[in-house]
Amino acid sequence: MAGVSHRDDWDAHWSDYSEIAARNPAQEYRRRLVMAQIGAAGAPTRLLDIGSGTGEFIRDVLLRWPDAEALGLEMSRSGVEIAKQHAPAARFEVCDLLTDPPPQGDDVRWATHAVCSEVLEHVDDPVALLRKARAWLAPGCRLVVTVPGGPMSAFDKHIGHRRHFSPADIGEVISAAGLLPLRLSAAGFPFHTLYRKVVIAADERLVTETAAAGDAGHQPPPIVRAGLAMFGPLFRLNLSSSRFGWQTVAVAQEPD
Repeated sequence: MAGVSHRDDWDAHWSDYSEIAARNPAQEYRRRLVMAQIGAAGAPTRLLDIGSGTGEFIRDVLLRWPDAEALGLEMSRSGVEIAKQHAPAARFEVCDLLTDPPPQGDDVRWATHAVCSEVLEHVDDPVALLRKARAWLAPGCRLVVTVPGGPMSAFDKHIGHRRHFSPADIGEVISAAGLLPLRLSAAGFPFHTLYRKVVIAADERLVTETAAAGDAGHQPPPIVRAGLAMFGPLFRLNLSSSRFGWQTVAVAQEPD
């Protein structure tokens, strides 16, 4: 994940939690939300994924828009290696946006479309990260940002969440970074919100059982697998915009 604090071990994170992330219905739901906003801005020519994780989003982009070029910037080497398997036609680079040099050559102002999904909640200075990311964005580039809203669970804290954001909160971050906020909304009501409440209720038990499974190299524990499977179909009934939603979605633009 590009630009997070160095006290987070993201190589270990993707080793321990990639299986849970792949099964998580919230991941697929967010990808649908982001894909809809990307498509609304016109088919991407060159797409940048800021904090590209294990590459599932870029994989889906290239399935929908096979003529697009795609670049993923990711702090985790293990994440980049997994991403290359998921989307071999794309380019992935290990990059910490807050400390690495700015882009060079053709990568400067490269992206016509960009995504920063579930990254800023892990960052001590999200404004600084977005400011650095702008070096990759072409004038007029459309950027889609997702961050969690609502309260934090024990599991959120365990995987390094610093804060959650309301639509107004993320709008302030986007503006302070010099980008133009175009759309700020809350999504995910009712089932994403309910799912998050279940995770909060599970408290430290979820952290303990999931960590034990990861340490042993096993699949997620049965309670986690059952919960993920139950919520999967329900997530297709979520509202794309509701003030009761605990998923925050923003669309911004690099100034011309």
